[in-house]
Amino acid sequence: MTVRSLSTAVEARIDRAARRVLDAGHQPHRPVRVFVTEFLVFGAKQAWACTFGALLLGAMAVVHLTVPEGSRNDVLTIVAVLLQVGMLVFGLETVRELRVVLLFHVVGTVMEVFKTHMGSWTYDDGGVLAVAGVPLFSGFMYGAVGSYMVRVYRLFDLRFDRYPRQRRLALVSAGVYLNFFGHHFTWDARWVLLALVVILFARTTMHVRIHRATVRMPVLLAMGLVAVFIWLAENVATWAGAWSYPAQLAVWQPVAPTKIVAWFLLMTISVALVTWVYPAVPADFRRVRGVRAALAHTLPSSGPSGSASARRESSAFRHDAHLG
Repeated sequence: MTVRSLSTAVEARIDRAARRVLDAGHQPHRPVRVFVTEFLVFGAKQAWACTFGALLLGAMAVVHLTVPEGSRNDVLTIVAVLLQVGMLVFGLETVRELRVVLLFHVVGTVMEVFKTHMGSWTYDDGGVLAVAGVPLFSGFMYGAVGSYMVRVYRLFDLRFDRYPRQRRLALVSAGVYLNFFGHHFTWDARWVLLALVVILFARTTMHVRIHRATVRMPVLLAMGLVAVFIWLAENVATWAGAWSYPAQLAVWQPVAPTKIVAWFLLMTISVALVTWVYPAVPADFRRVRGVRAALAHTLPSSGPSGSASARRESSAFRHDAHLG
């Protein structure tokens, strides 16, 4: 993989403008000011990463309040398509990131068709934009998770310590995905799978670049926090009637907190899908890149031997970047 671009063209302009404001006047870096700045930038980047999901969630609430039953599913599907197109047209997502979103869309839709058939949850009847009775906007909800994951991965320039081997992650993720189907027919292995996920990521930390600071966070903590926020969003979506669990058919009530475990396990699949397209970069890659750049400046710039050395060094750097 080549070195990742940390922003789209639009985000690069926003980042430059924000840095001019944050660094205006070159004020002394007092601890309180530094903390507040980093905290606000962290919140702003998180909100920016949630753009697609937040707009889709808002659309569910608006459609619930304004569109008559029977048309809501199709309206939500059309709105979701327009949002996705807008993300590309206005430079908020790249075409490569769209591949990740579509991957989430397909994986999610397959599970939706099965789960609704088994009665795990239901959608309102009505609409023609559906597959096997499941409205197409349902896949965009998983796409929203994919959009958030890939954008936060880029916006915070994530790097990892002790990231698990991709093959092990793929096997555990496959087990999690198959259990979403298999537990209807055989023993539910979610708690065993949860233990495997904890073991897999127990020593993994990620380096999160905010504004000036780079902080470390356990990956398990990050996955847990995202699972909680998805559960909160799920409460809003079910209140808006996007779908209903069996316990909500008579009257709406909050989604059971046990669903957080299911979303946590889904995070394992999400991490596997994102790092399949964007391989996890080691935390020391930034240091290696800096060393290569420093060496390049010290190499002779003329003469056959200097030119050959420069070519070798440049080749070595490209090789390291590709491995990252």
